[in-house]
Amino acid sequence: MEPTQTQIIRIGTRGSALALAQAHETRDRLMAAHGLPEAAFEIVVIKTTGDRVLDRPLKEIGGKGLFTREIEDALLSGEIDIAVHSMKDMPTVQPQGLVIDCYLPREDVRDAFVSPQYSGISQLPQGAVVGSSSLRRRAQLAARRPDLQLVEFRGNVQTRLKKLEDGLAVATFLAMAGLSRLDMLHVARGPVSPDEMLPAVAQGCIGVERRADDARMAGLLAAIGDRDSALRVAAERAFLARLDGSCQTPIAGLAELEGDRLRLRGEILRPDGSAVIAGERIGPAGDGAAMGDDLAAELRGRAPADFFDWS
Repeated sequence: MEPTQTQIIRIGTRGSALALAQAHETRDRLMAAHGLPEAAFEIVVIKTTGDRVLDRPLKEIGGKGLFTREIEDALLSGEIDIAVHSMKDMPTVQPQGLVIDCYLPREDVRDAFVSPQYSGISQLPQGAVVGSSSLRRRAQLAARRPDLQLVEFRGNVQTRLKKLEDGLAVATFLAMAGLSRLDMLHVARGPVSPDEMLPAVAQGCIGVERRADDARMAGLLAAIGDRDSALRVAAERAFLARLDGSCQTPIAGLAELEGDRLRLRGEILRPDGSAVIAGERIGPAGDGAAMGDDLAAELRGRAPADFFDWS
């Protein structure tokens, strides 16, 4: 029997190829877990402010919430039943009434080096122009290669690749996870080791948001959530939350699991790369959030009084 309109699960997402791939992965996992047909789902594309305004840096127009606000409004109003997000885009504070407690198995966390001409960061010539929309990546590059010219490089994966083709820069960075989900790993010259460039908090992780009082969706999502991803993201986002991370704050963090032990590395930078403060914690996996909070407090304590005054 075909599902009725009230039974259809409406999945909200941004409209980029990557966002749609993530929404389809979520749908496919729900279909497999519950024996549901594709007709039981509707993918609802919602255009966000961050998608509409492409000619200005994110920090000038409001930061991370620009990619989530309209989608969360649709979730709160009942226009959609769940929302699928790249967790690295998510603010650490959610609107009242919404919750994310379902994370899909995490993809490759590393950054990808992308260049038509060069094989890696060390191969870039003096003064080369590198494009990136990420303040974190630009700060890390500036710290390691202060000779490089770093330029703003916004847009989806295809837009950024076109900018490389047009010669606006000789290299850029994308997420390995995104390229994998788009079946475009061939675009990357290779991954960048986290030892060389610590990733963004929650990079490679898809989170599924729902209304806190929606017991039906809570039950459906419980079947596809990944415990290891949840433990790692809890540690990283606690680290970010204590630092009040936003698109104006160059912050990197990565939690890795080995058995029941978790290793969390964190890093804060000045946007010009002139200062980098890093640290790590190792402890029981279940203590990840406390470890993240504690590491953030340590790095804040080690930072000069004006370190976060970047406006």
